[in-house]
This record gives sequence, C-alpha cells and structure tokens, in this order.
Amino acid sequence: MDVERQLRVQDLLARYADSLDQGRFEEWPEYFTEDCVYKIISAENHEQGLPLGVIDCDSRDMLRDRIMALREANIYEDHRYRHILSTTLIKDADDTGLRAETSYQVTRIMRDGDTMLFSTGRYLDRIVEQE
Repeated sequence: MDVERQLRVQDLLARYADSLDQGRFEEWPEYFTEDCVYKIISAENHEQGLPLGVIDCDSRDMLRDRIMALREANIYEDHRYRHILSTTLIKDADDTGLRAETSYQVTRIMRDGDTMLFSTGRYLDRIVEQE
C-alpha cells in the first residue's frame, strides 16, 4: 500500500466535502478535471447498469452551471450539510490514475437546528493527479 497516495486521496475527499459543508460551492468544480464526468445514480440503477442519474454532468463547466443554478435560480430554506466519510479504499491504480471507493453519509441541518439524514451512498471515483 502506498501510504502517501492514500493520504493524498483522503485529503482530497475531505477537502471536497468541506467545501460543500462550508457552503463554498464555487470551489467544488475545481476538484474535477475539465472533461470530468459527475453523476448521481441510485443504487438500483447502478446495480442494473442503467446510467440515468438524478444529476449527469460531463464537464467542469456543467458543474459550474449547477452551482449557478443553486445560487441564483433555486429557492430553498436556509440550511447546511455535513458529510461523514469512510476511509477511502483504493481499488485500482495505474499510470493514468486510480479508482477509489468511499462510503458517505450526508445530513442536512436546517436553520432551526432540525437535522435529517439527507443521503447515504458511496463515491466511485476515478482520480487523476495533475499540477
């Protein structure tokens, strides 16, 4: 096991989640390559090989568009999120990058303190290291 690589990947995911949890949404797309793929797919669809997702973006610009919609078009009651991440499992690595899996749990905290389980699942990541 490459401990330094493991720590870099865990640090990446922790910073990624922190950007979302702290409401710094404009930072979020910067964790992706320009030609990234970002999908949120139900477990059932994923298990059946069905690619249709709730969110389906194929570039960093599409992620930026989602943030703009969140900030300007969508109206929500004020709330925050909190991610809890498992230890990341590096499933495969080669010269082009690595594949990793991280389980997560996200809670949503409303302005009055009411907290609810918002989402659980796993990140299936293809990670490439760039400058």
